[in-house]
Amino acid sequence: MASGRHILLIIAGGIAAYKALELIRRLRERGMHVTPVLTRAAQQFVTPLSVSALAGRKVFTDLFDLTDEAEMGHIELSRAADLVVVVPATADLMAKMAQGQADDLASTLLMATDKRVLIAPAMNVRMWQHPALQRNLALLNGDGILTVGPDEGTMACGEFGPGRMAEPAAIVAAVEGALAEGPLSGRHVLVTSGPTHEPIDPVRYIANRSSGAQGTALAEALLDLGARVTFVTGPAQVPPPPRAEVVRVETAREMLAAVEAALPADAAVFAAAVADWHVTGAAEQKIKKTAGGLPTLTFAENPDILATVSQRTEGRPPLVVGFAAETENVVEHATAKRLRKGCDWIVANDVSPATGIMGGAENAVTLIRAAGVEEWPRLPKAEVARRLAARIAAALNGETDRDGAAD
Repeated sequence: MASGRHILLIIAGGIAAYKALELIRRLRERGMHVTPVLTRAAQQFVTPLSVSALAGRKVFTDLFDLTDEAEMGHIELSRAADLVVVVPATADLMAKMAQGQADDLASTLLMATDKRVLIAPAMNVRMWQHPALQRNLALLNGDGILTVGPDEGTMACGEFGPGRMAEPAAIVAAVEGALAEGPLSGRHVLVTSGPTHEPIDPVRYIANRSSGAQGTALAEALLDLGARVTFVTGPAQVPPPPRAEVVRVETAREMLAAVEAALPADAAVFAAAVADWHVTGAAEQKIKKTAGGLPTLTFAENPDILATVSQRTEGRPPLVVGFAAETENVVEHATAKRLRKGCDWIVANDVSPATGIMGGAENAVTLIRAAGVEEWPRLPKAEVARRLAARIAAALNGETDRDGAAD
């Protein structure tokens, strides 16, 4: 339960700082205590008085305030909370965090804390997409910093794209997930989901019928057990879980790059329906019908993400779980796939049209491990996810080995 927990809320200088006021209200509604810290730039957007009134506590602003240091020094302030939350996480503050810079109260607290840190990035779309920002984000993720958002939409500057700060409700959900005490607390799990789109030309692509529902349900179940989840998703119909660290991709090659960037992980679950092939030399302009007949498409094989990760000599997750969508001889083909790919478990399902599973609300899976084959009944995808998440937690905590045998 998050009620009674203490949040150190660092508000940085961006237009999205106004959302911090709503966030404070929502956190307090859930029984959490909020200690606010405002950077100098943040005070250009929200006042210490309004923040203090909503938080019901003193606002801290200055590293060199003698009274504050006498009453509660920055070291104590950084460690008295259960979780440190940064909203909005500006490009400037993220750079300071990534480089270990501590030149004001906020950055010094972030350097001195021994608690988990959750950031909600917010900035112009070009800043978010800048290589330097993405390098800093990768460093922060590697250091275990949790991230919620950003969302995609219209910016205050009038531009459109990713960079909007996550809404307060999503940040609250991420806070509750970070504070969750469960069997996967402190564990990092990588989940892939959805289809991939392989372009033919700017308006056409090769895809499949995956909705991403099972991957999203699985990520939610892992989050509910306290895991930190990196969710690498293709263009799925089902929205990604708001508490996860979401990485959006289009193609199989982009998905592999995102997966490798997200490692190391304690477990990796590959639920995405990745296209096996892509079109070589995709057209830069729309292919037109001509009197000369049908266009010729040349295909090349996509990288095998599951096999690549399963067969790593360094940085292989202790538990690698693959999915096998089959239309015939399900157990036979999936068993062979587990051996061929080198993963620990395979979750196999029959996606032939008569089952209605591909894109549907239910799933009927068979869990295949070295220890044997276990058929599960047809269940809602959320229940399949909960069962699989519980098995993953048991394996990582030594209740079973990764092959499913009891210790």
